[in-house]
Amino acid sequence: MFTRYTPAFEDYPNMKFKIYFFVLNLALLSSFTVLVKPINPVKEKIKWVTLEEAAALSKKEPRKMVVDVYTDWCGWCKVMDKKTFTDPEIAKYVNKHFYAVKLDAEGKAPITVNGKMYKYNEQYRTHEAALALLKGQLSYPTTVYLDERMAIITPVPGYLDVPNFKTLLKYFAENHYKNKSFQDYTATASVK
Repeated sequence: MFTRYTPAFEDYPNMKFKIYFFVLNLALLSSFTVLVKPINPVKEKIKWVTLEEAAALSKKEPRKMVVDVYTDWCGWCKVMDKKTFTDPEIAKYVNKHFYAVKLDAEGKAPITVNGKMYKYNEQYRTHEAALALLKGQLSYPTTVYLDERMAIITPVPGYLDVPNFKTLLKYFAENHYKNKSFQDYTATASVK
């Protein structure tokens, strides 16, 4: 009768090396693909400037401003930073129509805009620039819209998701605020 022959590793002297080499290569390749990030197109980001920089830029090329007034401890401020301000469409629109300003409401550094110096106010534990922009109504986050001459159009308190922020941006950038209430604008506009 025939007996079934099962080859042993000893019959193939290079087999151990080949298996070891194959497993090692497989491990290296799989770890390499995990380490290499997929190639994504570069997403546009909002070009944030200081209030002083925005004032200087506006003198050369007048543009409206959108000011994000935030604090380090504000949870909703962080959500807006992570979700709303990182949206590529928002970034593109903001960069085209506004100077975008980040203002830490509790920042201690003095800010000079158009010859007026704003300082940290110990009594309110808030920066005077934030007090002025928020008209004394401290709420975080608040998005403040300024016209081309840096006059306050309005502060908008609270968290804004992408669709709501986009609607507000268009309302102010396209000057609808001059002849319509926001409620009328949203009722009649086909905002995308």
